[in-house]
Amino acid sequence: MARKSSKPTFMGYRRENGRVGIRNHVIILPLDDLSNAASEAVANNIKGTLAIPHPYGRLQFGADLELHFRTLIGTGCNPNVAAVIVIGIEPGWTGRVVDGIRKSGKPVEGFAIERNGDINTIAAASRKAKEFLQWASELERTPAQMKDLWISVKCGESDTTSGLASNPTVGNLIDKVDPLGATTCFGETSEITGAEQVCATRAKTKEASKKFLATWGAYNDMIMRHKTNDLSDSQPTKGNIEGGLTTIEEKAFGNLEKIGKKTRYVDVLQEGEIPAKGPGLYFMNTSSAAAECVTLQAAGGFVVHLFPTGQGNVIGNPIEPVIKLTANPRTARTMGEHIDLDVSAILRREMTLDQAGDALIDVMMRTCNGRLTCAEALGHREFVLTRLYPSA
Repeated sequence: MARKSSKPTFMGYRRENGRVGIRNHVIILPLDDLSNAASEAVANNIKGTLAIPHPYGRLQFGADLELHFRTLIGTGCNPNVAAVIVIGIEPGWTGRVVDGIRKSGKPVEGFAIERNGDINTIAAASRKAKEFLQWASELERTPAQMKDLWISVKCGESDTTSGLASNPTVGNLIDKVDPLGATTCFGETSEITGAEQVCATRAKTKEASKKFLATWGAYNDMIMRHKTNDLSDSQPTKGNIEGGLTTIEEKAFGNLEKIGKKTRYVDVLQEGEIPAKGPGLYFMNTSSAAAECVTLQAAGGFVVHLFPTGQGNVIGNPIEPVIKLTANPRTARTMGEHIDLDVSAILRREMTLDQAGDALIDVMMRTCNGRLTCAEALGHREFVLTRLYPSA
């Protein structure tokens, strides 16, 4: 049962640092894989909190360790999060994550398992989590505008309908919200291969263009060092090929349709980096893997995600709602429980691209006001940390 949102405004949670969230999560964040069980036990004890388990965090070093901290701290700082409980095996690294999140001004508390054990740690963390949850439950939504909204985008299981209709629908939205002061982000570095020179021309400045080409070049060099004879089954994926895409170049040019016709990106971000140059479109260096990309964008502070899919992708995220749209009528029919917006009417010439963009804005604003996405309703909470190299 559709309900229209008449204005590009929404009711959000304004956080201590001025950012605005569209969800109000109290999360239980494990520092490392050893702390997953305790974190999930706390979430089980305190109904309404959300544990975010993951498999990493021991013996990482260098840039890989820095990315680990940046992702966890960014996740805790995301405006969709009201308060955070951090649990780690030892106090040093746990405290580093707590200190990083505390800079956002939101309530955060850390607990270490060493010299306490699981049972005592779970008990103490549960008491604090209950306090945070009851505090967060009384926070009220307040009016917010498009300039308060941070939107990330990625496509998945793309096919011919993606580049023709669903990706351009996202691009139409980007072109409409950019003049209103929204902050937006695209990524998928390897998936721009073949269109990287065109993407470089979409930068707002020569500096951003050079930064993008250097970022793409470094990623491509890494792939070339480790690939076998080709990237079969990876880029394009089996789903892409089944959907009619024959080369990475075809996929890349369809991918770029998501950034619109007029909007130019203002800067290039590291993985999980928070934008610092004000409103506008940003490129973030990410994997093209859905869960990794969305996890990094959420860590960068983005609060709502637009995900066009061709063959059908079921990705969600624990803290950033993922809105899925498709222009593939088969996907809309056979995987309808995953699709928030069907724009296949574009290909039947029953809907214009402009109308599709408006419909996506409508769904997005309703989601910002509290509507659950299909991924949220189905319990999809994929949280996948990006690794740069093996642990020591």
